[in-house]
This record gives sequence, structure tokens and C-alpha cells, in this order.
Amino acid sequence: MILNDIIAIIKKSQCFLVASHESPDGDAIGSTLGLTLALRKMGKDVVSFNVDGVPTNLAFVPGAQSIRTSLGDNERFDVGFLLDAGELKRAGIPMQQHCDLLINIDHHPYSDFGDLCYLDTGASATAVLIYRLLDACHFPLDIEVAKALYVGILDDTGSFRYSSANREAFQLAGTLVDCGVDPWQIASSLYESFPSTRMRLLGLVLNTLDISSCGRYASVSLLHEFLAQSGATPEESDGFVNYARAVNGVEVALFIKEQADGIYQISFRSRGNIDVGSLARRLGGGGHHNAAGARIPAVSLDAARTELYRHLDILLN
Repeated sequence: MILNDIIAIIKKSQCFLVASHESPDGDAIGSTLGLTLALRKMGKDVVSFNVDGVPTNLAFVPGAQSIRTSLGDNERFDVGFLLDAGELKRAGIPMQQHCDLLINIDHHPYSDFGDLCYLDTGASATAVLIYRLLDACHFPLDIEVAKALYVGILDDTGSFRYSSANREAFQLAGTLVDCGVDPWQIASSLYESFPSTRMRLLGLVLNTLDISSCGRYASVSLLHEFLAQSGATPEESDGFVNYARAVNGVEVALFIKEQADGIYQISFRSRGNIDVGSLARRLGGGGHHNAAGARIPAVSLDAARTELYRHLDILLN
């Protein structure tokens, strides 16, 4: 069993790197910190890493201040864990150059890299897989690890609103609450402690709402100028795609974010009938059936939107 193999490696190794994907969400940060804190309590030397750092609304997660955003060229580790990434390149660093052995733990489909790969697309979050690993290790959960894992599950299930919120997710949430997690405190910190700049940015983004003539897909967009006008950072736009999906009748939502040099980052969300993961993969990205992302080149926002809508018309018809 793959968990037994990972446990054996943990027992015989001392120096670990724990990383997750760029532009991290609650599951990426929660999984990273849950595993990092647990390994440290086992007496291991651990560096936690994220190339983009910790989003402001996740700074409350225990251990968040310890996450590094860079590594020295000569830093080496016995084992590297890459969590929730979907693709190796999303680590933002050459993991295999820093680590003697690479372990991939994920719930995204087609995530099959690494010397060892613990993949379960039926899991509601990568934090669930970290819990399974720690449980198999007979690690005694404490409040700090429990908080980190709860954040991962809460965020990736959309506060238990998404189809990924299965029986295991609810049962595990109960277990973590029994460890001392306060659901209100976590939810308040995660969803109701935003800076005013995020609200100003949201107002600008919502003004770009564009609904297709068929009413089955819609988009919102973020241009560089919106960041200057609002004083917000790009990370403060996390979750904006859900406002487009909230429109009655919309089956697929897009969030189109202007990047540098004519590149647009696209977040896709589906209500469940449409596989946006397959579309994202055709565009060079990846993700789940209901949540995925990609990057596309375009000369303007209108050009990016036109190209995306062309793909969606084919997909929906």
C-alpha cells in the first residue's frame, strides 16, 4: 500500500521539503502546514515552501509565517513532498533538483508524477489525504495540525457546498472539531476578514460581468488597471469566479485575469454537468471536472474572451 511506503520513507529520512502549487488556495496552504507541523512534531527538519507565499486571508493558519518563497541553489533535502499541485511545474521550482526523492500527494486527475504518487481523485481535498497519512502513522492530532487540515477541507469543498463535499469530508470535519477546531473562528478568518481593497476590486470586476446569449456561461475579468484603481493585490481576487457561477442558469463560469506580456490566466468553474477540466487540459492547463485553470495568449481581453467563448460554444453544443 502506498501509504505504508510513504511512512517507511518518513521514518528513515530526516530532512524534508513540503511545497504546494503557485497561487495557493486554502487546500494548498492547509495541506502544506498540516504536514509540515506534523513532521516537525515527529522530530524532522522541515522547510515549507510556496513560490507565491501565503495569501492574506490564510495568514492565520498555524505555521503560515514559516512558509518560504525561495530556496538556495544548493539546498538539498532527503525527501520532497509536492501537494495539491496537479502538475510538477506548478511548484515554481525544480523540485527534483533539490530533493533526493519526490512524493506527490494530490486529488487532481492526471497528477501522476513523482517517485511515489499518492493520488485519490475521490478525495474532497488534499488535506484529506494528509489526514489519512497521519492517521496511518498513528500521529496524535493536535489543535494546530487540525486547524490546518480543516482549512484545506473547508476551502476546497466551498464550505461544504460543492459536490466534492462527500461523507468522508463531513466525518473528518467532525473529527477535527473534536480536536478543538472552532468552525466559526476558521470561517470568519477565511471568509469575513478581507481588506477593504478586496471589496473595491470586487466592484470593478463585477462591472465586467458578461453573460452569453444562451445564458449557459458567463465571465468576469480582472485587468491590471483594476489593481491600481483599488490598491488590491492579485491574490485578493481569489474566489471571484464564483460570482459568475452564481447567476441563475449559468453552467460554466470563467474568471479571466490579465497577466504580463499578453497572457491571460483563466479559472473555470462548472455546476457539475460540464467537464471544465477537459477544456482546461486542451488549453494546456489542468484541474478537476468542476474546477480547472489554464493560461492563454491574447492581444486583448476581448480577444481572450472571444477565443474562450468559441471553445465553450463547442463544449456546450
